[in-house]
Amino acid sequence: MTLDPEILGLLLLAGVAAGWVDAVVGGGGLLLLPALLIAAPTTPLATLLGTNKLGAVFGTTSAALAYARRVPLDRRVVLPTSALALLGSGLGAVLATALTADVLKPVIMVVLAGVALLVYFRPAMGSVSDPRLRTRNRLLAAMALAGLGVSFYDGLIGPGTGVFLIIALTAVLGMDFVTASASAKIVNVCTNLGALVVFAFGGHIDWLLGLGLAVSTIIGAQIGARMALRRGSGFVRAVLLVVVLLLLVRMAWDLFA
Repeated sequence: MTLDPEILGLLLLAGVAAGWVDAVVGGGGLLLLPALLIAAPTTPLATLLGTNKLGAVFGTTSAALAYARRVPLDRRVVLPTSALALLGSGLGAVLATALTADVLKPVIMVVLAGVALLVYFRPAMGSVSDPRLRTRNRLLAAMALAGLGVSFYDGLIGPGTGVFLIIALTAVLGMDFVTASASAKIVNVCTNLGALVVFAFGGHIDWLLGLGLAVSTIIGAQIGARMALRRGSGFVRAVLLVVVLLLLVRMAWDLFA
């Protein structure tokens, strides 16, 4: 796609912001995908989704590496969930090629509202880790929810996946927000890769723009991961609530105004 320099510059700035948000709480696609929809309204949705995935996979990988050096991860959760995520996101991406942009906003708004209510009315969730909740049944439930359900959503639509992964890991397995965010980044890398392969084979990626967005999301991701590690779970929870509420208001305005 051909973009004016000013529009391209704003998209790259959106990529930095999306990388920062994605590294702290996930959901960077809720910034970047709407920006792509506005910048290139005549471009097929599948191409915008694929280009968004190309930029996102680099930023998420960068954040995952930053977290992995500092946060101990539970391999019983991360490894099988990541493997399932490749399958779930790939299946979602296959279906995404048949969607139109009008489908996105109402679906994302409903899920965002649910996330905001859950985080607000359960202030203790994610503040500290509770390993007692990691029973066999809960591990299986988390793998199914995050590895298949959320990952399918990521391939299908995408924005907000990191947020939903963090919520699944904190609510089901009792992880604190920082550990959940670190674990979610590993799973999110796989959801991005699974969907990216499908979009690439279908020719639904603008590679030049996507690689430019990759650079900007890496910059934002490195800043965001370091801030989250330094400031802890309280900071992650606050950013999560603010991001979800602002994006919910913005999407409601776009839909109903």
